[in-house]
Amino acid sequence: MNNFGTFTKLRPLSLLRQLSNCSESTCLQVLSNSVYWSIYLEQGKITYATHSVEPFDRLERHLRRLSHHVPNITGEIRVQLRLMFEPDSQSQPVEHPNKTREQSILPPEYQAICWLVSERYLHSTQAALLIQELVKEVLESYLLIEQGTFTLKDSHYRVPIICKLDVEKIGERCQQKLQNWQSLGPQISSPYQRPYLLINIPNSQTTSSGIDPHLTEWMKGFSLRHISVIINQDEIQLARILYPHILNGTILLHEPDPPFDKLPKTFVNLVKNPSYVAEAKTSLVDSAVASSSILSKEDSAISAGNVATHQRQVPISPHKEQAQELTKSNNNNLESETETPTPATSQKIYKVISVDDSPTILKEISRFLEDENFSVVTINDPLKAVMSIIRHKPDLILLDLNMEGIDGYELCRIVRNNSIFKKTPIIMVTGNRGLVDRVKARLVGASGYLTKPFTRADLLKIVFMHLA
Repeated sequence: MNNFGTFTKLRPLSLLRQLSNCSESTCLQVLSNSVYWSIYLEQGKITYATHSVEPFDRLERHLRRLSHHVPNITGEIRVQLRLMFEPDSQSQPVEHPNKTREQSILPPEYQAICWLVSERYLHSTQAALLIQELVKEVLESYLLIEQGTFTLKDSHYRVPIICKLDVEKIGERCQQKLQNWQSLGPQISSPYQRPYLLINIPNSQTTSSGIDPHLTEWMKGFSLRHISVIINQDEIQLARILYPHILNGTILLHEPDPPFDKLPKTFVNLVKNPSYVAEAKTSLVDSAVASSSILSKEDSAISAGNVATHQRQVPISPHKEQAQELTKSNNNNLESETETPTPATSQKIYKVISVDDSPTILKEISRFLEDENFSVVTINDPLKAVMSIIRHKPDLILLDLNMEGIDGYELCRIVRNNSIFKKTPIIMVTGNRGLVDRVKARLVGASGYLTKPFTRADLLKIVFMHLA
């Protein structure tokens, strides 16, 4: 028997309150605007919540914030989690043959958290704090849903429970957070909006004098929410700092990049008292169902923990402190190598080397980065790449995986064998999506994986992530 319903002008918190009276293990699954929410409850308490928009980006952001207090959560561990647990292709998840039914139903990022606890990278209390912050972020967007469909399903098995959160208390906290965001509207309508500093305006030095120079380095494609994690500051405080500069036009605020644009906006009028309409004839708190027609993308994803747990971990670079030279003499440039410096500014210039035997891809990468704080060196002859990398000493390296003469795996291995580049981020750029390719990349020392085709936002996100 299915327990299925639709809602219009839903008051989602009312639905959760009703479910909090249920003594069974229940999963509320909601679909709205192509986004899936999954909220897991045990005896009326929330044990976890997730949604389908970049769940591992969300986990990584919160692990970054937690790493200020937990030194065991290094960049290397965060990359390892992605390689072990993040689905290779969300559209075609692959079931691991050794996974139990309980493991299969768990979101992969929750499996990653359980692994951190089992491997003693996190204490149970630290994991509980991490889950609480993840649940709060997910519920903030859930509470803003106005229309959608929901399904309830019962789980007749035990799953690892790290913490239980009171629906009423966490709901009140999320509502207060949403009201804080609402007070900044309509100028700021979403924590996923992306601020850019407008420098070509009169008296720009005067109008931007109240902005921390370090903060301006990250207004290059990151969202407000992501920047707050990078600088370790509360996101509401960050938004309030930027608010007057947004009002006077010093900072331009762009709409969220896909898929974050599908999430509900924060300027929804929270004073409204909408109601939901359930089409199911049974009560929401009746015995739930054994199967569901709405499945979150995370629910059927593969966990590669059994395959990759004992593999060598990925070297990853922290933020480099020394600045690199912006320009090089033309006499030092190879015929197969071009360098595109950005206009000189007072900010740090990062040097990125991109190695690819496709001039089209190299041109696109240069174009994507040309308006940012980068000096881009492009190399279309992989056989000459090693000497060029040694000469330029880049802050980050982008390597195509499939090239004639020498592939990206071998080139990465050669670069890593040089002690100068032990901690330099190396990102593999490839059209391959398989788990085997990711594991091989990690074994030769790759720091990350960028899948073709990629957008400018995809490229900026991974570049800034490894330079932060």
